Amino acid sequence: MDIKLSQCFIAVDDHDKALAFYRDVLGLEVRNDVGFENMRWVTVGAPSQPDVDIVLEPPLADPNASPADRQAMAELLAKGLLRAVIFATEDCDATFERIRAAGGEVLQEPIDQPYGVRDCAFRDPAGNMLRFTQRLAK
Repeated sequence: MDIKLSQCFIAVDDHDKALAFYRDVLGLEVRNDVGFENMRWVTVGAPSQPDVDIVLEPPLADPNASPADRQAMAELLAKGLLRAVIFATEDCDATFERIRAAGGEVLQEPIDQPYGVRDCAFRDPAGNMLRFTQRLAK
């Protein structure tokens, strides 16, 4: 059996701000932009991974959700508690400098981890934690 990752989802509260970050800062390509019932889903991905999509979706994409549930999800998103995504990079330090220079909110500067990677971390405009890892040579 061959199983591969196809899509992952990141909650965002402002698609235009998210696009400015994921497209313009990280360099991901926009693959789809769909609106439905006052909601919007934008699909982005790395040109080097055409089979993996990242869907930028509303924090609670269920049209039947209660106002209380929508508020709870918005509050969790604002605290950065909904999702974390890890990206691989060939040069953690260069990636860090590019994102920091573009105004990214730094959570962790590049550091060698005991589990074999050098990584750094940022928050996206919605508050999600994004880590960028580089495998260290053995």
